Amino acid sequence: MASSAAGWPPSRYRDEGNGFVVRAMTVVHHRETFYGDPLIGRSWVSRFRREMLSSRQVRLDDTSCDPVLTATQEWAHVSASLEPVRAPKTLTEAFPEESIDEGTRAAVLPAVQTPTDSAPFTCMLSMWNVWMDPLGHVNHPLYVDFCDEAIARHLRERGIEPARVVPVAEEVSFKGGVGPTDPVTVHTEPKGWTGSGAAIFRHRILVGDRIAATATTVRRLFGEEGQSTLIG
Repeated sequence: MASSAAGWPPSRYRDEGNGFVVRAMTVVHHRETFYGDPLIGRSWVSRFRREMLSSRQVRLDDTSCDPVLTATQEWAHVSASLEPVRAPKTLTEAFPEESIDEGTRAAVLPAVQTPTDSAPFTCMLSMWNVWMDPLGHVNHPLYVDFCDEAIARHLRERGIEPARVVPVAEEVSFKGGVGPTDPVTVHTEPKGWTGSGAAIFRHRILVGDRIAATATTVRRLFGEEGQSTLIG
């Protein structure tokens, strides 16, 4: 919506043969939301380097201006063939850098405070054609779903209801696209717990032998206190 309002709807990107892809993102969930909760969303470009690399901040607040979600995304401007290219001046002018003081609300991934030697696990996934974006690849939020599905299947094998999992934070670095019918393997390694007891997992998302993305997810179980039993 913001891109269209700035004069760059999806049709214009197609006509000019360019676009943006996400290189990396860090997301921190400050609290859960529920059906019907009114939210206020904000997003702005904080840096635009060499007309190719864009840093975008994303914020979701409730109506009391308390944070619900904080995210930082790194985008790359590419051609229709996904080659990095400089953005035209009309595009950079449409998204000028904005400086907004967010203080401690910057998206920072929690660190491992207590390590674990729990065994890694693997999940195999098959892609659906209906998941593809206009460039013929899955969109970037689905990579997080891949990681959560790997955790969910592992939990169900241990007799834990996956619906109890609550997101705390995640960080993804994107290496390559995932296309229709691609066989995807998610290798997951439990790393330990945060200071508040949330579980930290590191993931490698592979298409064959090629790394499509690496990710870290931080999760806990609803209603659980202390060190999460998400890690057995």
